[in-house]
Amino acid sequence: MGDIRRRGAVILGITALTAPLVVALGAAPAQAASCTSQTGPYQKKVEKFLGLPVDGRQSASDCKAIQAFQTKHGISPNAGYAGPVTWGVMDLMNKQKAVGNTPNKDGKCPVNKGRIACVNLTLQLSWIQDGERLVYGPVPVRTGRNGYETRTGLKKIYWRNIDHVSSIYDVPMPYAQFFDGGQAFHSVGVSMWNPPGSHGCVNMTKTTAKKYWSLLKKGDDVFVYGRKPGT
Repeated sequence: MGDIRRRGAVILGITALTAPLVVALGAAPAQAASCTSQTGPYQKKVEKFLGLPVDGRQSASDCKAIQAFQTKHGISPNAGYAGPVTWGVMDLMNKQKAVGNTPNKDGKCPVNKGRIACVNLTLQLSWIQDGERLVYGPVPVRTGRNGYETRTGLKKIYWRNIDHVSSIYDVPMPYAQFFDGGQAFHSVGVSMWNPPGSHGCVNMTKTTAKKYWSLLKKGDDVFVYGRKPGT
């Protein structure tokens, strides 16, 4: 989450964050660790997800495959252990995939607002719809971690800055579209499944952020609902 250097009388009530464990854009990619020989509590589920032989016992090849997944998504420690954080990411991926092309099947994102950007915190998905018509998505996003949750409710995009830089962290927030104080859609250079999450912004890949930039405008509605796992 970054506050906004903007002209005018808009004052953002942003509390300075002290001693963050990760930088504003998220955790740095995990450094390669020694592979563990220990069998994890989610061994069979992780093996199945990765297409490995499902025997529930850690092997050298299992560890390397799990470690590669952890490194790709910034899961630390990345020692190849099939623990709750790794399985939590995989389980979320499975649930996101199951949504298919009907992200608003539950009807929770308003269909009477015209064009609107929807954010489902529970599934860490976002999409743009116009009435009942799906315009773009759904796509995985990375929202606020525990203690810095992305705030829920109906909002509006009130300021956009394609080259915004956070004045709290002095890090870029490309294609930033602010909808609630310092919370905005913007692109980041980390995995969308990189735990524990942002400082409140809705992080996106560059491709998604650019598409949102082209499809949305100042004054468009944003609806955030649900609750991110672990918050």
